[in-house]
Amino acid sequence: MRKLIEYTLVTLDGVIGEPARWSNFDEESAALALRRLDDFDAYVMGRAGYEYVFSGLSEREGSPYVERLKAMPKYVASRSLAAPPPNVTLLGPDVADAIRRLKEQPGKDLIKYGTSRIDALLLEERLLDELHLWYIPVVVGAGQHLFEGVDASSFKLRMIDERRLTNGSVVLSYAVL
Repeated sequence: MRKLIEYTLVTLDGVIGEPARWSNFDEESAALALRRLDDFDAYVMGRAGYEYVFSGLSEREGSPYVERLKAMPKYVASRSLAAPPPNVTLLGPDVADAIRRLKEQPGKDLIKYGTSRIDALLLEERLLDELHLWYIPVVVGAGQHLFEGVDASSFKLRMIDERRLTNGSVVLSYAVL
């Protein structure tokens, strides 16, 4: 069975909103992010995440990372995305069931970027298998915070990996129990 694995960039003060403003990706970070994409063959996200991630990609054409993201099939939870592009599939009215069916299909794991409103459903339905928090050593003071609007009190985590990068970032990986 495929896993659903979430990667979220986080500042030291817990902000996740607008990572393009504050993330300090260097060559090592970019290479790690690109290598991690090898483990996935599809992308799951909510509409806001989809629009945020894919709105600025045309400005970075030619990047191996961007080209891989663009080529991956995308499964989007949305009630308002009217005409999705060809490699975007709307998950429909029963998002939990649609994700269960995706996880049962053969293939590599599914990736989700960023913590969002859809996480409440994923956690409640026990659909999120791993959470990888990529801490960036900056403090921004304001913005959307990790698990904002999501009751995360009912789930347990077990650390499965830790990776330190030379730029001071740390990726903490957890199994969601």
